[in-house]
Amino acid sequence: MYYINDKEYKCSVAVTLDIFNDRWKLAIIWHLLDTELRFKDLHETINEITQKTLTVKLKELEEKNIIHREVFAEVPPKVVYSLTPCGKRLKPVLQEMFKWGIDYVEEFGENTGENDCQAEACFKN
Repeated sequence: MYYINDKEYKCSVAVTLDIFNDRWKLAIIWHLLDTELRFKDLHETINEITQKTLTVKLKELEEKNIIHREVFAEVPPKVVYSLTPCGKRLKPVLQEMFKWGIDYVEEFGENTGENDCQAEACFKN
């Protein structure tokens, strides 16, 4: 058994699925892999997400210690999001998911050559 914050899990996969239970969290992490971004920049990068949903997902990822939110004492206020060391350990997992997705599309779909997920940034060492 596994316990996190008084919640019981029967296996480690259940822990992972509980944390990453939607597509937005993984998209946010993907875009923070090698950089820090402000809310506005994240929202522009993941343009299908609403501001409300982005706010909720960022808060959930912060509570799970996946991302770090840094507030600067400036006028206007500046808030920057980045990955924690725990979040950075997801890089090889997401890289493999990226590669698997490409393989899957090549086998069962069509690749138009257009790519908006900034893979080149994510494959830096």
